[in-house]
Amino acid sequence: MQRRSALKSLGGLLLIPALPFKSTAADRKPVLRVAHLTDIHLKDKWDAPARFAKCLHHAQQQKGVDFILNGGDVVFDMNKENLDTINTQWNLWHKTIKADCSLPMHYVLGNHDIWWNENDKGQAVYGKKYSMDQLQLASPYYSFTKSGWKFIMLDSVHLDIDNTWYIGKLGDEQLNWLENELKSTPVTTPVCVLSHIPILSATLMVDDIAAGSNKWEILGGDMHTDTNKIIDLFYRHPNVKLCLSGHIHLRDKVVYNNVTYICNGAVSGAWWEGNKRETAPGYGLIDFYDDGSFNEQYVNYG
Repeated sequence: MQRRSALKSLGGLLLIPALPFKSTAADRKPVLRVAHLTDIHLKDKWDAPARFAKCLHHAQQQKGVDFILNGGDVVFDMNKENLDTINTQWNLWHKTIKADCSLPMHYVLGNHDIWWNENDKGQAVYGKKYSMDQLQLASPYYSFTKSGWKFIMLDSVHLDIDNTWYIGKLGDEQLNWLENELKSTPVTTPVCVLSHIPILSATLMVDDIAAGSNKWEILGGDMHTDTNKIIDLFYRHPNVKLCLSGHIHLRDKVVYNNVTYICNGAVSGAWWEGNKRETAPGYGLIDFYDDGSFNEQYVNYG
């Protein structure tokens, strides 16, 4: 389906190496190791359940992983499906997690985890409620602190102005919440942000480019339409260190104003059919340190 609401311009995009932290590598101590799994799109087809189980096993075999950050698009697709299909996908999810995952998992919702069938608007589980109930989320956005790091989990998927498709944004209420959340966080506490749709990404310059075009058009369904507001907020809170996302199924790293933005590929790759362009099916592995620094890598589990 066509993604709308183009983000017309975004100034100052830099692709640069990460800036050094004040402490030396010898001084810092590791406090957390986290696996970032996103865009799983689980369905009983293409051998996806066995491949996802393989990914879970691979991540859990990495030494010292404390928990999993799930970047959304948990099931294959809920958008316009009937309830029986949705129930089947989620039953498969719970069965797989129970059998193959022993690590805690923290979720954000992806666009495929939302029920937007216009004919079902009257049902109580319409929209995000069904997936929130399945994942036991009291709110689609929240935060938690672990081993001296704060993790902020954002709800980046919202209906567009025509109420039939989606764009990436926070909305006024969530943006105010995020601002207050950062204000109330001690400046000595480093922050990692997780969203489904990228806040800032270079992947869109190589994905879905019209043949013969002499310009790029970044659509609101591909990247946040409120990027400038969020970046300005992060600029005022330099303890924001890392932003993780998925959605594009491609892997990149952009460093802007000392914040690292990583789009971490997809567990499902190209919809369970191998690589999406040059990005293999995989997941992110991040080591967090007590001085606010981190190391990260992309792991192909195949």
